[in-house]
Amino acid sequence: MRVLFADDDVIARTLLAAVLADLDHDVTIADNGEAAWESFQRDPAPLVVLDINMPGLDGLEVCRRIRGHDAGRETFVLIVTARDGRDDLVSVLEAGADDYVTKPSSPENLRARLEIAKRRIAQDTARRAAEAELARSRWLAGIGETTIALEHEINNPLSALLGHAELLMMDKGLTEDQYEQLHIIQEQAARIAQVVRRLAKLKNPQSVEYLAGSMMIDLSSRTSRSD
Repeated sequence: MRVLFADDDVIARTLLAAVLADLDHDVTIADNGEAAWESFQRDPAPLVVLDINMPGLDGLEVCRRIRGHDAGRETFVLIVTARDGRDDLVSVLEAGADDYVTKPSSPENLRARLEIAKRRIAQDTARRAAEAELARSRWLAGIGETTIALEHEINNPLSALLGHAELLMMDKGLTEDQYEQLHIIQEQAARIAQVVRRLAKLKNPQSVEYLAGSMMIDLSSRTSRSD
């Protein structure tokens, strides 16, 4: 897993970097908060470990900025702090951190906190995937209900329109212009019927851009089942 780790203390960096490497994580190391924030903006990591005290931007400010970033919701932030007073820990949680670890800390304790973070990230990823699948299932169900309603509400009057147009076109007394107008009505009604049939045969509805900022369901033949 990719991990962004920031600490201005070279000894602390060396210790945690060794633990992360031992756990086979792909580690990016920053020696201050500004460098950590710049690194996250370039390539957001799923796990970010931040020392609370760093020059420039401290760990809490970097955490707040991560939470305001588009990818911040999916990032697990672990704060490393030497302060374990109630007010200090409240500040850590209010900044948006998911967990914290106090230092100095043993390699075993660091491994335990990192394992918790790894499991939480996996659980959150699975939850987001399940929520996305549920949302798509509901969307597809809505498309199906809409399709049935459209078929019923459009096909009946459309069939009547086509039938009457065909009967009128059989009238030998029609002028050429009248015949042409009826032919246009018949053609356009047939086009509507084709759209309704494609809508009924959608097997994997997809949204496509219609106009700038406007989306519509793709009713092209590639999204429909073959007859």
